[in-house]
Amino acid sequence: MTKLTMGAHPYMLGFEQLERLLERNAKSGNEGYPPFNIEQTSDYSYRITLAVAGFSEDNLAITLEDRQLVIRGLQNEDTEGRTFLHRGIAARQFQRSFVLAEGVEVGEAVMENGLLHVDLNRAEPDRVVQTIRIRKG
Repeated sequence: MTKLTMGAHPYMLGFEQLERLLERNAKSGNEGYPPFNIEQTSDYSYRITLAVAGFSEDNLAITLEDRQLVIRGLQNEDTEGRTFLHRGIAARQFQRSFVLAEGVEVGEAVMENGLLHVDLNRAEPDRVVQTIRIRKG
């Protein structure tokens, strides 16, 4: 059986770059940490919420490159002068990646009660009908 990819599908023209983006995102090591929600807040807006308890704003970085939203977290492990009897809270780093559709823009990012909210907005698409003239060959 031959695997038909999105970029090779005869009705999906020009989606090769999107397919490469999706493959790169799948290989980026998006594990289960930190947990996150994605909610649709209106017809043209979304909110990604990550549970980032223990991280401060300075420990987090949000970047957008080639329609890929990347959220990284890096905690400094400050254990000098401390003796742990039990260590259940690990200082660990993470990277979460999300592929954004064409026209989706990143709004604001807000930290609130250990949750990082990233708002996304998409402009309402214009409905355009174009008639293509056929010329004789």
